[in-house]
Amino acid sequence: MQEMDTGCPVYALPWPPFSEVQFPTLKEMASQLNLAIRKIQPRGPYRLAGYSSGGILAYAIAQRLLDQDEAVSFIALIDVVLSSRPSRVSPTQMVQEVLLESLEPDDERFELLERFSGRSSISQFLEKAQKIGVIPFDRNLHNDILTYERAIQFQRALDSYQVPSLPIEVYQFYANEPLRHRARSRKNSIGPEARSPLRGGTEF
Repeated sequence: MQEMDTGCPVYALPWPPFSEVQFPTLKEMASQLNLAIRKIQPRGPYRLAGYSSGGILAYAIAQRLLDQDEAVSFIALIDVVLSSRPSRVSPTQMVQEVLLESLEPDDERFELLERFSGRSSISQFLEKAQKIGVIPFDRNLHNDILTYERAIQFQRALDSYQVPSLPIEVYQFYANEPLRHRARSRKNSIGPEARSPLRGGTEF
């Protein structure tokens, strides 16, 4: 932002670890990231920002800090969409929405992937996308599969999080121009709240 003080350091927080057996709740993620934050800055006031689903995680981190009697002087939510109900889209549909952003609706591969996504797993969908040239042929899909599966786990944690009312002022920011994939008109398009786990980020 142009208004941001250039002397203000910004730290991007990493994804919290996930287990294949049991994924953490958003509160548990916030507790883990709270420890990482306090290693760098032991005491408040803290300033937090998060993009998309990362904004909800930033809010949960603020909740944790306030519970510890720390001051949170600023929290920014960037393109955050809160859904009143759990996401109903499948994991493969979430991946589909990201991959199809690189294609135009009249591309034959676009229609092929749309039809294929309804009856495939994430790994099968990515393998199909690679086979038809949407993903480079020399790319190792293993890390992509892990990343998408982790994002799905994060979506489940978002769905179960009860957003509390906090005694802090929240600043909300939105893009001036709609993203290209939001402007498309497709009967199978999914909502932004379902896409967000694949894009979210949190900073302080």
